[in-house]
Amino acid sequence: MDDLEKAILISFDESGAVDSVLKSQAVAFIQQIKENSSICSICIEKLCFSKLVQVQFWCLQCLHEVLRAKYSSMTPEEKSFVRKSVFSMVCYEAINADDNNSVRVLEAPAFIKNKLAQVVVALVYFEYPMVWPSVFVDFLPNLRKGAVVIDMFCRVLNALDYELISMDCPRSADEVAVAGRIKDAMRSQCVPQIVGAWYDIIMMYRNSDPELCSTILDCMRRFISWIDIGLIVNNAFTQLLFELMGVDGLPDQLRASAASVVLAVVSKGMDPKSKLSLLQSLQMRRVFKLVVGDNDSELVSSVASLLTGYATEVLECSKHLSLEDGKVVSLELLNEVMPSIFYVMQNCEGDPAFNIVQFLLVYVGTMKSTSALTEKQLLHVGQMLEVTRAQIQFDPMYRNNLDMLDKIGREEEDMMVEFRKDLFVLLCNIGRVAPDVTQIFIRNSLVGAVSSAEDRNVEEVEAALSLLYAYGESLSDDAMRTGSGLLGELIPMLLSTRFPCHSNRLVALVYLDTITRYMKFVSENTQYIPMTLGAFLDERGIHHPNVNVSRRASYLFMKAVKLLKAKLVPYIETILQSLQDTVAQFTRMCSASTELSGSEDGSHIFEAIGLLIGMEDVPLEKQSDYLSALLTPLCQQVEVALLNAKSQNPEESLTQIGNIQKIIMSINALSKGFSERLATASRPAIGLMFKQTLDILLQILVVFPKVEPLRSKVTSFIHRMVDTLGASVFPYLPKALEQLLTESKPKELVDFLVLLNQLICKFSTGVRDILEEVYPIIAGRTFNILPRNDIPSEPGGCTEETRELQELQKTFFTFLHIITSHDLSLVFLSQKSRGCLDMMMQLLLYTCCNHKDILVRKACVQIFIRLIKDWCTGPNGNEKVPGFQSFIIEGFATNCCLYSVLEKSLEFRDANTMALFGEIVLAQKVMYEKFGNDFLHNFVSKSFSNVQCPQDLAEQYYQKLQGNDIKALKSFYQSLIEKLRLQQNGSFVFR
Repeated sequence: MDDLEKAILISFDESGAVDSVLKSQAVAFIQQIKENSSICSICIEKLCFSKLVQVQFWCLQCLHEVLRAKYSSMTPEEKSFVRKSVFSMVCYEAINADDNNSVRVLEAPAFIKNKLAQVVVALVYFEYPMVWPSVFVDFLPNLRKGAVVIDMFCRVLNALDYELISMDCPRSADEVAVAGRIKDAMRSQCVPQIVGAWYDIIMMYRNSDPELCSTILDCMRRFISWIDIGLIVNNAFTQLLFELMGVDGLPDQLRASAASVVLAVVSKGMDPKSKLSLLQSLQMRRVFKLVVGDNDSELVSSVASLLTGYATEVLECSKHLSLEDGKVVSLELLNEVMPSIFYVMQNCEGDPAFNIVQFLLVYVGTMKSTSALTEKQLLHVGQMLEVTRAQIQFDPMYRNNLDMLDKIGREEEDMMVEFRKDLFVLLCNIGRVAPDVTQIFIRNSLVGAVSSAEDRNVEEVEAALSLLYAYGESLSDDAMRTGSGLLGELIPMLLSTRFPCHSNRLVALVYLDTITRYMKFVSENTQYIPMTLGAFLDERGIHHPNVNVSRRASYLFMKAVKLLKAKLVPYIETILQSLQDTVAQFTRMCSASTELSGSEDGSHIFEAIGLLIGMEDVPLEKQSDYLSALLTPLCQQVEVALLNAKSQNPEESLTQIGNIQKIIMSINALSKGFSERLATASRPAIGLMFKQTLDILLQILVVFPKVEPLRSKVTSFIHRMVDTLGASVFPYLPKALEQLLTESKPKELVDFLVLLNQLICKFSTGVRDILEEVYPIIAGRTFNILPRNDIPSEPGGCTEETRELQELQKTFFTFLHIITSHDLSLVFLSQKSRGCLDMMMQLLLYTCCNHKDILVRKACVQIFIRLIKDWCTGPNGNEKVPGFQSFIIEGFATNCCLYSVLEKSLEFRDANTMALFGEIVLAQKVMYEKFGNDFLHNFVSKSFSNVQCPQDLAEQYYQKLQGNDIKALKSFYQSLIEKLRLQQNGSFVFR
């Protein structure tokens, strides 16, 4: 073993036993050898004598790289030497004919032979047919040497397909041209001989070496798309392929490979008329019986794919052919294959079933253009529905797993949800072309499921209900409301049926979802409201023993209440009585609960109740009684918890915190049903009850000032009260804001800013006094937290801390933007806020010039525009803010309006960038109106000069600025910036 072989072995070592320094030296050594001008000779010599597979692989890899990278610089002698040596290897000959002891590469493992095939293809790429026209013709006589050379020939053809010809891989224009050249030469020179060799080999080896025949067939399959189809579709070869598929004694692998070749034939691109003749000549009925067998076998899977491909091609022909050209024939062929298609769909899994669904979607799509379905089409539609129902049923063996929703059940449910997607699309498409058939089928499915044996009941009922649910996707709102067709019978049947298996989680969930989907029918047909309420409120819904079902029922009931609302007024008493025990869970403390997550187990129920009792149709006295009955016990529980807070141990405290969270969420949800008009104008007594509740809940911030989940929930409730109580919430705000300002963490500041934004948007200048108090505090804390320039990005992605800073920064700029756009910019000039002014200006200036988020930059420019309008009286007026004008002219105008837009990273083809650019142009117009010649002198005379702007362009800019056409100014300024960018060519750094 010489040094090169040792180095190759060391470089390939993955055991970890080799010293890393030694391995690096080995890699460097063999890299040095690669640069040797005689590298091809070195590699060939090693391939002659080394039996080490690592050395063989390295040499072949090296040859491949040299050919691809340096072929044009190789001498004719070198090319000839490599060509002859490589051809000797693939033909199972010694490279040196005089040396009988030389190694034969074809005796190496498969990965070595594949690499050798790659080298041959690299030579074909450069040399066929101009330099080496006989490569394929010379190969053919060598096939007589037996399986080892035949196998190598297939590897070469497969590599040729993979490396050059197949369009499954993306190809460059050069590669496409080379592939075209090679295919043209092979078609005219050797393809018939190659096909003949394939036939002879299969005939010779079909019984003695079926694996080799399989290899040949898999190779054939790749070439059918571009060779003369007549070479394959003829009496001899077609007969052979169908014989191979049909003989029971042959291995499944060989029979499946034959099916794959016929599929390639069927899929070959042709004009519809020729394709139909080809499909007809294949007499595909010969293989229909082959799908009846072991559904998991390779043969059945391949034949299923063949039949699906065949049916797809037949359907395509029928779409493009007229009656005279063979449309009738294509439909006959389609009708002939359809029973096998349905059999495969019902009995096979995986790709065959998926492909059939895709085919059926196209088939149903063709029915949309027909005025009435034929008898055969109606038969097929019925079969599709039957198969769909069978396919969407869960396996009974997972019944308990699905009901308990353990790990196995969750995986099974997720898989079925994914699997059903296309089947439900198929169902909806059938529903559109054959609504009557579909509705009768669904009705019969429901009736049959109810009456089926109990051990089969669960899966059948769930499937029948799922069909009805999915079918609703295809219906218009009008069809839903009127109950067109059989819907008027189906929905009452659904509402009145009590399935024996209703305790099952899946059945109960799909039952409730289905009722909700068809709620528009109930809204129009109010006689069914009592039945609907029963379904939601009894043991089928909110009182279902499974907690997952009862939670879902609460949410869906709330959605139903939103839709039906006023129509439910006569039933409020009944509903509240039914929900009494559910509500009671929230009006007493749950000592066993230790959750801090604030799970929304019951808030949807409270929202539903709020929507019901918050209507003005409910008499005031009753409304007050209802609300008081809910709020009083909840508030009392909060008060008790606050009183006991100091004396509790940590575990009890966690329990209390979890309970308080749930109570706040329940009250919050309840309040959503009460409008501001009702709570403040028409029925102020209701508003008073919410004010008293707010007063109590604000105490939570005093007793638990550091518990973030509680602070968050109370803040959320204040948001609600702003919407519900309107201006009457003002007396409570100072205390609330004072307590919320005790925390200075980024997340808490964001929540606080969002609340202030809501107050400003709702009350505008009405919150000036509040803002003047809190702005200096909030701004000071924000400036202390945020960096002066960019938020540093972390290696490996954003940390939670970085994301919180980014969120705070974005929310703070939104806050400033809302202040300025609501006539509140004087808040920045108050005595308490003056100390923050300079820092705010610097941060805004840096952001509008540099921030990565274009929309944030745009908002900051808009802030400056508003401040200029608010604080500057005109060219000759006194300054409201000393120094502001010069800061804007010298800082903002120059850096933001000129230098920042000159940077080529600002892409004018981007819509957001153009919106920012529009604001920057508007800012210039506003500055000119407010500052006159002071702006022009600095911007045009100084700043334009600094970037070598030609005088004529500066004058044109001045003229456009004086005009009233802002679009013309924007268009001109964009062209000016683009010219200045070209002029500087990236060599001038402005900032």
